[in-house]
Amino acid sequence: MVKLKFFEQKDFPGLTYTLDEQQAQYTATAEQALQKIEERSDTLAFPITIFEDEDPVGFFVLDFGNDKLEFTDNHNSMLLRSFSINPKFQGKGIGKKAMIQVDEFIRENFKECDEIVLAVNQNNISAYRLYLTVGYQYEGKERIGRSGPQYLMFKKL
Repeated sequence: MVKLKFFEQKDFPGLTYTLDEQQAQYTATAEQALQKIEERSDTLAFPITIFEDEDPVGFFVLDFGNDKLEFTDNHNSMLLRSFSINPKFQGKGIGKKAMIQVDEFIRENFKECDEIVLAVNQNNISAYRLYLTVGYQYEGKERIGRSGPQYLMFKKL
């Protein structure tokens, strides 16, 4: 069963997986994302662990910082970033189940949030399709990311 929980240091050993070269160009590892939060002393970013049963198998960050304003004018939005699943557990629907649970997780823990925004690289077709499948919308907004053009997507809560 897939569950989302706020990251705890005890989760870290299960999140030290390596992404293949293609995936690594599109997203940060848990270690990279946590380091960036620590460097910025970012109290507006919340790391989240994805569990399959009791095992940490994935990771993402919910970020209330000003980066979200590149995507939307909505100050009550949240940026979802650094989403990844351990390659050993990919292809089992865990990412989709986790993305479906994000909405309820946000409603329970961040009541003021009414929109989720994210960027997905245009060449990351499987991620783009996943986001569309779980209700994210793309209305033509784009930007250039570290690995090329990205679609800016959103989901109203």
